[in-house]
Amino acid sequence: MKKTPLFAILLAAPLLGMAQRTPLDAASLLQDVQVLSADSMQGRLSGSEGSAMAQAYLLQRFQQVGLLPFNGDYKQLFEIDTQRAQVPQAVNLIGYIPGKLDKAIVVTAHYDHVGQRGGEIYNGADDNASGVGALLAAAAYFKEHPPRHTLIFAALDGEELGLQGARAFLDNPPVPLQNILLNVNMDMLSINGKGELYASGAYHYPQLRPLLEKVKPRRQARLVLGHDRPEQGHDDWTGQSDHFMFHKKGIPYVYFGVEDHPHYHQPTDEFEHVNTAFYPDAAALVLDFLKVMDTKLAKISLQ
Repeated sequence: MKKTPLFAILLAAPLLGMAQRTPLDAASLLQDVQVLSADSMQGRLSGSEGSAMAQAYLLQRFQQVGLLPFNGDYKQLFEIDTQRAQVPQAVNLIGYIPGKLDKAIVVTAHYDHVGQRGGEIYNGADDNASGVGALLAAAAYFKEHPPRHTLIFAALDGEELGLQGARAFLDNPPVPLQNILLNVNMDMLSINGKGELYASGAYHYPQLRPLLEKVKPRRQARLVLGHDRPEQGHDDWTGQSDHFMFHKKGIPYVYFGVEDHPHYHQPTDEFEHVNTAFYPDAAALVLDFLKVMDTKLAKISLQ
């Protein structure tokens, strides 16, 4: 694994952020991805030592951002139903920013990956350290700009083992399910050579389309709607990440992600391949959508 000096990233990222006028901290965004995808995290397989290290880092970041825990604890423990986990217990990390309204938007990104195989570490920089970095960036923004809706930020475990963290979240939600208006899920945001970030879900919830269309392109990234129609087969992403569990409960969702690339589920999914021009703008597009939804959601019906 080639190592990019962190000081170089931290020097370049603020300039990038200013040039693109992103509303988030690009330096922190990139640092979070680099830390989570380091060899020391051992691929973040659920139940592993590397997973525990990732949890410790994320708990520190939740506190730094200022997310509040439910009932005094960010951790939601649950049992993993698989032979692939090294121990049977996994951990979702959940915090929130209270709004003026009890109704909530749940922002999710899974922090687990596939661990080590054949002596190689699968670091999962794009899948899905990139989604977690964007989740933290969005949380930091809304901490400084208090939302109307309560915003719940959930770094989920067990996605790679069958969306088990999302299932556990919904089986034991921190707020009543009827109070959850929308799930915004991020899974793979940082590697795309065409400047395209897909927003999937408007086929199932067409009321979301005009709201997604309010999100303006940024210099290095633009939203493309799609990958949500049944006739698309494998290219229908409806069931391919944690948002599917919300969809099964009848909770509307938007899933943000890039199309598959050569590094997907390969040991080459390293920080060095993150597109540092595209990724901050891609994360900013998700934040732009959250800002639209926070102001507009109470005025529409998604059901």
